[in-house]
Amino acid sequence: MSGRDVVLARVRRALADVPRGEGPEDWPVERDYRRVHGSRTTAQTVELLAENLADYRAIVHRCAADRLPALIRRLLAARGAETVVVPPGLDPAWLAAADATLVPDRAAQTARELDAVDSVVTGCAVAIAETGTLVLDGGPDQGRRRITLVPDHHLCVVRVPGQVVGSVPQALPRLAPDRPLTWISGPSATSDIELDRVEGVHGPRTLEVILLAE
Repeated sequence: MSGRDVVLARVRRALADVPRGEGPEDWPVERDYRRVHGSRTTAQTVELLAENLADYRAIVHRCAADRLPALIRRLLAARGAETVVVPPGLDPAWLAAADATLVPDRAAQTARELDAVDSVVTGCAVAIAETGTLVLDGGPDQGRRRITLVPDHHLCVVRVPGQVVGSVPQALPRLAPDRPLTWISGPSATSDIELDRVEGVHGPRTLEVILLAE
């Protein structure tokens, strides 16, 4: 028997005494837990997001919509980025001023090809203030998961306050469980047994977040 067969057999045994036709809706799970900690205004929630992003060593910028192209140009130039991978649904105006070669996100791209790209610019699905987390769901302005895991520099634009929520329970209803969700809390990092921190092990070494005022 395969591992799958073993697991399914155990599930069948566990459900053997359940009456036919009975489903999860007959035994609803109570969800009366606290959905958010404390009471905050929208502005305070955005501030908490910025603080926690910075605490995770992400670099946070704030920007008005009319200044976004210039800011992206400046940040890419500061990194010396000559190539930037771009999701298919990213607003073209965001990179209109960028002095770099734009590399479209393509399914045929290999990890080696993406590793040669200097930066990636994306939007996000939702940002969680209490945990300082960005969630990507593979939407048109985010692209495939691999383009945010291989390049060494990720520049993520978060629309505030519309894409910002206070807590994980508030974020989950906005996300579809059948989409490829990527939860990002700061740049990629790990520590060995001596607590020596190493960044860029399984994702971008540098994460920059632009809080874009709507």
